[in-house]
Order: sequence, then structure tokens, then C-alpha cells
Amino acid sequence: MAFSYSFGRTAGFAASLITALTLMACGGGKDAAKPADQAPAAAAPTAAKEIKAGFIYVGPVGDGGWTFAHDNGRKAMVEALAKDGVTVTTQQVESVKEGADAERVIRDLVAKGNNVIFTTSFGFMDPTLKVAQTSPKTMFYHATGYKNAPNMGTYEARTYESAYLAGVMAGKMTKSNTLGFVASVKIPEVIRNINAYTLGARSVNPAVKTKVVFTGSWFDMNKERQAAESLIGQGADVLLQNTDSPAVLKTAEEKGVYAFGWDSNMKAYGPKAHLASAVINWGDFYTQAVKDALAGKVHVDNQWKGVADKWVDLVDVNPAVPADVKALVESKKAELAKGGKIFVGPLKDQSGAEKVAKDQSMDDKALSGMSWLVEGVEGSL
Repeated sequence: MAFSYSFGRTAGFAASLITALTLMACGGGKDAAKPADQAPAAAAPTAAKEIKAGFIYVGPVGDGGWTFAHDNGRKAMVEALAKDGVTVTTQQVESVKEGADAERVIRDLVAKGNNVIFTTSFGFMDPTLKVAQTSPKTMFYHATGYKNAPNMGTYEARTYESAYLAGVMAGKMTKSNTLGFVASVKIPEVIRNINAYTLGARSVNPAVKTKVVFTGSWFDMNKERQAAESLIGQGADVLLQNTDSPAVLKTAEEKGVYAFGWDSNMKAYGPKAHLASAVINWGDFYTQAVKDALAGKVHVDNQWKGVADKWVDLVDVNPAVPADVKALVESKKAELAKGGKIFVGPLKDQSGAEKVAKDQSMDDKALSGMSWLVEGVEGSL
């Protein structure tokens, strides 16, 4: 799971943090390969083309969130390229542990003849790079990382933009002025999302505070539920998450508070609690990446896109949200689509120290190494 990061990350990110993170395991330990999906033959009389693409996932396809979104992107890619007369055979391996086991799975995908391989979690970064360096004829893309090679690129979604939009809505919908955030691990991707959620809320309701609980993993439904219960017990009445399952939304439904879906549309898991879902659309990226692979190309630069490119969005708004709040969120979305910035000064951290001066904004390099929480967040790193 989850971007990032710069796709975003840079060498300037604290070494101690990176060391700790790369040791964390996310998801289960099952390495069962899914059956290959083959695109139907295209009706148009175009020249036949074939390619094999491998995917490794940190969680199960049925997680309802991060991995589910990637697999939907894979399916969309297969369908889109079929219309161009391209037969894409895919092999996907789910619930792969980050670390040494990932390297084994990646090497296996290379051995099975996959022309391009996508590794979809931060902790797959070093194993992907290691295999890429010894497999020059195979192309690789790693999600949410910052290391590249001549045959290895990186990609990430600007999830902090949808987190900001969720925050604007949450700031208007809260009655307790206490928001909750169930976080996974302490990396810039997650920190950005916590901060953006808080900034969005405080832009419309300065009295808001955000309480944070870290679970230490991307996918652990029990820990996510416990974290949500803890936040609700502390007065949080609108929850957001940066974890992969719908456990937070389910808990909100049971406890009678609001929450957002994350990465995929999670409405079905708690329709009354569900305010909206912050979704990621990976299909266009996977389609273009496989097209490039057919041409023998790989984009080694970081691809980090958001609302403007329709990679992220806030969708399926609850009818309980007033019309003026919906309109406000849509206006903020339109601003982001035109290149609007979220992390604009003056910004202070939790201690009150100024981190971004008035009228200054954080560039991608600064965002990719974000390691501090904004004023209004209650929690520690």
C-alpha cells in the first residue's frame, strides 16, 4: 500500500525512519498466485500483439481498499488494451510479505517470462531494485517508492489531495470538533495524508483537532478496528484511515459515527456511516505503462499524479451531506484540478514552530520527505 515518497521519496528522508520502515511487514504471508487473466481478442483488424505483466500485492485482492484498487486497475488495463488488439496475460500474487519473500516472488515472475512487473507496496522497493539490477530485459515499476534503475520506474497517487477534500467535508460534518485518523506506518505518505486531512478540516472549522492512532501495519483488520474504537472513545465522530481494509468504516457504522472509505469505494461496508470514499484510479497508468513496455520503454522518472489527472477523487457522497457542503468540496476539488496547492504557509507543527512561511508552499521534494505533523494533530511520530 500504500504512495510514497515521491513517488515521491527522496534521499533526504531521514535514514533512521527508512530503516525502521523497510523492516515492517504488511499483509499476510500467503503467496498464492491468482490464475492468469487473458484479454479477449479485439474485433478491430489490428496486428496481434502479446505481452505478459506480473503484479505483486501486499494484501489480498479482497481487502476492499488498496490492493482491490490495484487489481481493478489491472483489469481495466487488460480490457483497454484488448480494444487495441493487444493480448495481455497477467499473473498476480497476493498477500506477499515485504522483505526477502518479496524478492523470491519477483524473481519467480521474471522466470515465468513476464515482460513488465508492478510491485505495489513501499516495502517492495529494495527487493524490486535488486531484481531489476540483475534482470535488465524485464521492466519494473514500484509503487510509492523513490529508487530507480534504467529498467525501473516509480509511481504514486497524490492521495493527500483526496484526504484534504475529505477533511473539508469532515470539518463541516463534525459535531464534536474531534476527528480521528487510523494510520498505518510512520512514513511521509501517511504523514502527508494525516496533515492534509487536518488542514482541510481546519480550513473550514479552525476548532477541529485530529487524533491519530498508528496500527503499525497496512492490513490488519483487528488492529484497525481497535484503533477506530479507541478514537471513537476519545470523542472522534468522523474517521479517516490510511490502512487497507474496510474495518474502520464497519466500526463507524456499528458505533453511529461517520467515516470515509479509502483507496476504493467502501460504501457497501457501512452505508449510513459512509460520508464518501477517497479513491485511487490506477487503470490509466497501468494501460500506458504496458503500452510503453510493448515499445520497449520504461519511464524511470517518478509519476506522481492526483486530482488533475483523475488518479484520485472523492466519490459517492452520502445524501446526508448538505448541498452547500457538497458544493464547497466540489469547489476545492476544482481548485486542485487547476494546480491549487494544499501545503501553503504559514504552517506550524504541533509545537507551534513555523515550518512553512507565509505565502510559501512545499514543493514535491519537501512533501516527499515530510516527517512532522501540523498544528491541530494529536499524536506522535
